[in-house]
Amino acid sequence: MTAYAHLLADAGVLRGLLGPREVPRLWDRHLLNCAVVAPALEPGAVVVDVGSGAGLPGLVWAVLRPDLDVVLVEPRQRRADFLTEAVATLGLAQVQVDRTRAEDAVGRYQADVVTARAVAPLARLLGWTMPLLRPGGRLLAFKGRSAAAELSATREEVSARGGPAARLTTYGEGVLDPPATVIEVTANEQSAGWDSPAPRERRGGRRS
Repeated sequence: MTAYAHLLADAGVLRGLLGPREVPRLWDRHLLNCAVVAPALEPGAVVVDVGSGAGLPGLVWAVLRPDLDVVLVEPRQRRADFLTEAVATLGLAQVQVDRTRAEDAVGRYQADVVTARAVAPLARLLGWTMPLLRPGGRLLAFKGRSAAAELSATREEVSARGGPAARLTTYGEGVLDPPATVIEVTANEQSAGWDSPAPRERRGGRRS
């Protein structure tokens, strides 16, 4: 994890993926905020990190959990290049970088977990992520202090779309202040058809 922290504080800042003011709080606000969720992932899970940016949380989880298969979905070339170099530098053979938009990745993956951190409002995020999940898979959306209000405002739409189970969970109580706040949505057969483009050729997916 220290090697990844050095990459973020150096190349991540130079390339504009992380603001210089974030470096002093890199561990508490970013790395540990992601790390405390890693134990909640089932062994051998296929994880898709949507809008991965600098690799949070996908690279953190890959470092801590080498049993996971991790896909970093990132449409911007500059960020995808950083992720590709970070994967090589850290020796993470179980990680791939897919330079595409989440909505264009539909049909490529049947993930056990899709995650996103500071990417989009929940209603829009659900449209991007539900089609990437297998039935029973989970979206873990990292949110801030307004998470409860955002979830409440979206519940009616969630129910109207087939009612995937949604809840608010915190991780790292007593370790982090504030703890990591995550909206967890479990996909069902109906939510797999949430507004999405037609599937394209699959390039990866869940282990058989």
